[in-house]
Amino acid sequence: MSKMHLVFGGRVTDPMTLDFADLSKIDIVGIFPDYASAEKAWRGAAQKTVDDAEMKYVLVHLHRLLEPELPA
Repeated sequence: MSKMHLVFGGRVTDPMTLDFADLSKIDIVGIFPDYASAEKAWRGAAQKTVDDAEMKYVLVHLHRLLEPELPA
C-alpha cells in the first residue's frame, strides 16, 4: 500500500487541543504520497495563520490508520 498523508486544519476551541470548533469549516490542504511533501504543505498552511493562535493544522499518517499492524 502507498503511504498517504493528510494535511488539514481549522479553528480550535482551545489551542492546547485538537478540538475543532466547526468541522464544516475544516480546511483540507490535501493528501500527499510522502512525508516530505506533506510536511512542506503543513508548514505552508500553518505559516499563513501563524499569528492566529486558534488556527491549527495537522499532518495525519493515513497509511497507519488504514493498516495499523504494519511497522512504523
